[in-house]
Amino acid sequence: MRRNRNRCRPSRPERWRRRWGHSLRLRLITVFLLLALAMGAVFMSGMQRAFSSGWRDAARPLVSDYMDRLVADLGSPPDLGRAQALAARLPISIRIEGPQVNWQSHPDRQFFGGRASEWLSRTTADGHKVVFGPGTIPSHGMFGWITLSLLLCLLVGAYAYVRRLLRPLDDIRAGAERFGRGVFDTPIPLRRRDELGDLAARINTMAHDIKAMLDAKRGLLLALSHELRSPLTRARLNAELLPVQGEGSAPRERDALLRDLGEMRDLISDLLESERLASPHAALQRETVDLAALAREVVADMPQAAAVALDLAPDLPALALDRMRVRLLLRNLLDNALRYSAGAAQPPSLSLQAGEGGGVMLEVRDFGPGVDPAQLAHLTEPFFRTDGARQRATGGVGLGMYLCRLVAQAHGTALEVRNAAPGLAVQVLWR
Repeated sequence: MRRNRNRCRPSRPERWRRRWGHSLRLRLITVFLLLALAMGAVFMSGMQRAFSSGWRDAARPLVSDYMDRLVADLGSPPDLGRAQALAARLPISIRIEGPQVNWQSHPDRQFFGGRASEWLSRTTADGHKVVFGPGTIPSHGMFGWITLSLLLCLLVGAYAYVRRLLRPLDDIRAGAERFGRGVFDTPIPLRRRDELGDLAARINTMAHDIKAMLDAKRGLLLALSHELRSPLTRARLNAELLPVQGEGSAPRERDALLRDLGEMRDLISDLLESERLASPHAALQRETVDLAALAREVVADMPQAAAVALDLAPDLPALALDRMRVRLLLRNLLDNALRYSAGAAQPPSLSLQAGEGGGVMLEVRDFGPGVDPAQLAHLTEPFFRTDGARQRATGGVGLGMYLCRLVAQAHGTALEVRNAAPGLAVQVLWR
């Protein structure tokens, strides 16, 4: 398994290539560096061509005249003392070939050939040939290191400037992530007044408008839900007061009406609670809660949960929780487990154990058919039901797991849902 993982892992050049393709900074620095190299190459090529064409024609007469003066100064036949003094005084090398004198000032030097040797060599009257070439040029290696250091400093300065120039992109990315999570309290900081600053300001305006629309939707939903509770309560009361006359279809219709009214009441209650918990200003009524005792109370209040297997560890710590919200979570998880445990080999189980690093780990598990892995990530979304028929009698209205997730998030923890093979397991770590 480890071999396959390493085989699928991209190589380091591939990772760098992907990083370069993703990073705007690295691409800008690469363009800057390539542009600098291209400009340097074009400049050097142009200067070399200019010197090789125009300056060569202008300098050849001067160099020829200077060569004639040097040969005349050496004498005929050439004087070795003068030649040695001349080679020591000037950065040139001298080679003398002739019937009387054969001497070279720098035996390790290579002399020019071709057309350059024609106008850098002279023949004396006595038949000696004097050839001039490059001598010992003073070394200036320090200038090369200084030039390289300056180039590196320019590169680092360019990177720092580009990084500062694109810093608002990091703020915009972080702000977009916050807005995507529904956190609109912290806007994107406006660091500059350029185009990126204008983009950040526009995104802040968009986030403010989205927050206003969401608040208006939430307020409308809360108002409608609150206003519907009173007529539903009166309708249920009137239905319960209907006279029951004998046996037949009337009692069944009355029971069906009461059941539908009860579901509508529960739906409105769940909608109100979900909107309260989804609000960033959700207030919890925290108190010291014994989770084991609360779990026993919830199971005792549910007649259909008598078969639930309880696994409650002793001496669990008491935690500061909202008792009513945790009761709601336990009831919804048990309802969900019982709904999908019909025909299972084992009844659902509720476990409370000491969590790692402190706290209490709650797990509610059923032994039913489980959930399709493709639907597992959507299980805690509002109004999501896993059964394809979407029948309210089997799948509910799709708010139970959503409310459980909101209760866990309001307490600063998370709801973890996984397939337990068989069945579905839901875990919450209370701290």
